[in-house]
Amino acid sequence: MSDQSLVRLSGSARAPLPNATPAGQLDTSERAELTLVLRRRAALPAGVVAGPTVLTSHELAERYGADPADVDLVQQTLTGLGLEVTAVHPASRRIKVAGTLGELSSAFGVTLTQVTSTGPGGQVVTHRYREGPLYVPAALAGVVLAVLGLDTRPQFRAHFRTRDEGSAAAAAQGTSYPPNQVAGIYGFPAGTTGAGQTIAVIELGGGFSTSDLDTYFGGLSIAVPSITAVSVDGASNAPGSDPTGADVEVALDIDVIGAAAPGAAQVVYFAPNNGDQGFVDAISDAAHASPAPVAISISWGQSEDSWTAQGRTSMDAAMADAAALGITVCAAAGDNGSGDAVTDGQAHVDFPASSPHALGCGGTKLLADPSTGTISSEVVWNETAAGEGAGGGGVSDQFALPSWQATAGVPAQANGSSGGGRGVPDVSGNADPTTGYQVYADGKAQVVGGTSAVAPLWAALISRLAEATGQRFGLIQPTLYAGVTPGADVAGFRDITGGDNGAYAAGAGWDACTGLGSPDGAGLLKRLQS
Repeated sequence: MSDQSLVRLSGSARAPLPNATPAGQLDTSERAELTLVLRRRAALPAGVVAGPTVLTSHELAERYGADPADVDLVQQTLTGLGLEVTAVHPASRRIKVAGTLGELSSAFGVTLTQVTSTGPGGQVVTHRYREGPLYVPAALAGVVLAVLGLDTRPQFRAHFRTRDEGSAAAAAQGTSYPPNQVAGIYGFPAGTTGAGQTIAVIELGGGFSTSDLDTYFGGLSIAVPSITAVSVDGASNAPGSDPTGADVEVALDIDVIGAAAPGAAQVVYFAPNNGDQGFVDAISDAAHASPAPVAISISWGQSEDSWTAQGRTSMDAAMADAAALGITVCAAAGDNGSGDAVTDGQAHVDFPASSPHALGCGGTKLLADPSTGTISSEVVWNETAAGEGAGGGGVSDQFALPSWQATAGVPAQANGSSGGGRGVPDVSGNADPTTGYQVYADGKAQVVGGTSAVAPLWAALISRLAEATGQRFGLIQPTLYAGVTPGADVAGFRDITGGDNGAYAAGAGWDACTGLGSPDGAGLLKRLQS
């Protein structure tokens, strides 16, 4: 850089997009708002993240939030460059800053252009674009850890799969379930509904309508739950905006939680799918909300290798905050098997499910008698041959093996790396679209699967376990993995031993297809109570 007053921001580099095509001249007078993530005033200890003590947002801010001196320095430095500080969130260490694209480009040493590219859903989109690293004013070196929002490429996919009613698999095994039946089959604790609990739901598009909710829950003879939409970074509840995409994801999340935990209140955070910024802001807003949710359900993601390091680190830190606040983050492990839709022929895991601060949720194919709750078969979800996806899972190459997973028998990475990493998923549940969930989106009843269904299912279960025990679980994995050894059944889970997701095969005990297994709700309750 010729301007010596700027220093490179570690972890900010973006690789070129191979399918990016110039799309006219960028208007540098257009205003935009960015999210800056600051360092902690003190490191967040693993013991605080793991509990059992639950912090309030105020306590987190006072001990592990942004240092007031750092906040003042950032504000003074950026306003001195002609930028406007629009919001300060000390607990989540975020500062919002606005200016023209010309001013923002100059402040962070980047060249922005306007391009079209193909988004994760196959759609062609026009967006702001950058390559290479960002820079920050020298005074902020080590203080600002991330600058999010300059590149607005849609980056994340919703992990749902609609059932192809004409497929051979659907014709041969056309079983589907309303979510309350799945909760019954999995033995969610009797006498609980999630009453008194709040579940936050993260959405990067789409919307829901009151009429759809009335029709769906009325058909199940369930009162429509309390559902509130919250806007993040200018996005909002937009039903009908994406009827075959994000609208289906929103309906799946709300319908699964509402039917499996009808007493829980839902707060749905609508954020833009615009690079890292909207996703990180949504999780941070949800984690620091009042009342604090008992769980956050995330059904969106992308291969962990496709993130910028600053985006991945910022989101992981936001989920660590959530754990310290007593919130269990449930994240879908992906719908494209062990390759996670990356075309290099290697194994990849999905983020945020690969974060050690998220409960990674994998997928099974469930055949059961809903009238008796008897399961006749449950194996790894893998309909790759039929073009209907497979549950994600594997071994992270970005996150080290957590201490609580050390005795579970996580294998070496399938790519041949000698290093051990975080194993994904932790838990599983019905996800195969051929045995999917009956939901209702944009005036249409349909059957939908994907690990997108498993994250809200586990969030619903967490809410009912919290109601039954009077406890918040936060980072629940140390409890779930306690005493786990390779090849051994785990109390509170149904071990899934059949099937594979590509590079990994299921087997006794934890595996990189279905984790510890699908839930035995009553068994989990007994274990947590003991």
